[in-house]
Amino acid sequence: MKLEVGYIHIKDFCFGSKMGVDQSILTIDKNSLVEYIKGLDARITEVELDIVKPGDSVRIMPVKDVIEPRVKVAGNGCIFPGFNPGEEAMVGEGKTHVLKGVAVVTTGHVVGFQEGIIDMTGPGAQYTPFSKTMNLVVRVEVNEHCKSNQYQHEAVLRKVGQAVARWIGLLGKDVQPNDTQSFETLPLPQQLQQHANLPKVGYVYMLQSQGLLHDTYYYGVDVKTIVPTLMYPTEAMDGAITSGNCVSACDKNPTYVHQNSPIIEELYKRHGKDYNFVGVIITNENVTLADKERSSNMVTKLAVQLGLDAAIISEEGFGNPDADLMMNCRKLEEAGIKTVLLTDEYAGWQGESQSLADAHPAADAVVSNGNANQIIQLPKLDRVIGHPHYADMIAGGFEGSLHQDGSISIEIQAITGATSELGFHNLTTVAG
Repeated sequence: MKLEVGYIHIKDFCFGSKMGVDQSILTIDKNSLVEYIKGLDARITEVELDIVKPGDSVRIMPVKDVIEPRVKVAGNGCIFPGFNPGEEAMVGEGKTHVLKGVAVVTTGHVVGFQEGIIDMTGPGAQYTPFSKTMNLVVRVEVNEHCKSNQYQHEAVLRKVGQAVARWIGLLGKDVQPNDTQSFETLPLPQQLQQHANLPKVGYVYMLQSQGLLHDTYYYGVDVKTIVPTLMYPTEAMDGAITSGNCVSACDKNPTYVHQNSPIIEELYKRHGKDYNFVGVIITNENVTLADKERSSNMVTKLAVQLGLDAAIISEEGFGNPDADLMMNCRKLEEAGIKTVLLTDEYAGWQGESQSLADAHPAADAVVSNGNANQIIQLPKLDRVIGHPHYADMIAGGFEGSLHQDGSISIEIQAITGATSELGFHNLTTVAG
């Protein structure tokens, strides 16, 4: 499967009546988009749109999701397949255009307490990659009946975020990209022959699914209901994996991160040079021991079936998923497949606590993406889009986090993407 990705680099983003991309400036009609959003669902009662840019004295909270506008230019399917009837075609091949430098950020009275903060300036901005994007912030409020049903509320926000990203992405369909990049994974027999002399490497992509509202979707299917399966890496670039969960903001993978997986892109860069990147195994993170055993057994079966020599394993979240991470590691190592794990740590404010909820001697190659419990002081900013009182409620916050002057004392756990377990963040691991 081969996908050509065309990157349209956006230098400025604004509201205006003449929509499109002209000389790297993206313009959208605010009133038209508001009406479009209101028409998506009768339960929506209020819509507010803002464009914020790097350096603006703006805080966005609580953040539900971050999504990159993309559009299919050639090939099967559409961006974010599987959610709408008639859009079940497989993606990951053909041509896709990306409006690079732009993101859609959803907020409002969000259903879960594990949502996030994006500061566009100040010390908090250094911890989130989304302080560097030009963000269309979509604040959506719903009626009281929907607000009282967490599943419906989350579904509305997810629907809006995806629809807006697709709406904007269409503006790049007929634009000539500034640069393009091709990604290709062959059918397995051909892939194994292509670089037969190189080590065969795969990626075990653990997706959050550990409980109520901890949902990730693959072609519109909640991954709690799937068993581990093979995926062409390029499928992720077309939105086959989307976020709908409420794990802590620091290590939650927003849809934007799935679209731009640094692990997949780095594996492609070194494919044919250092190793043969065979493919991706997606798997879920389970609640019961029996489900954990089943999924990790199937991951190992697929890895052996692929003939892997080594695998990278990443997780999403912490605590309960640490057990899935260690099971996958242990069983792959027992099968003779070398592993490298990507995770973050919850080691306490002073770093004095056990970093992971589970461990095993087989996990002897682990990349840490930071301590989520680290405390940070966020100064008052000129404007808050959303609802600042969530600072005392979201994961990483505590009673008294929000001060009267508008500043916040909080763990970096509350900052969107601060300790991304896919490595899509700004922290660096330093060997001790």
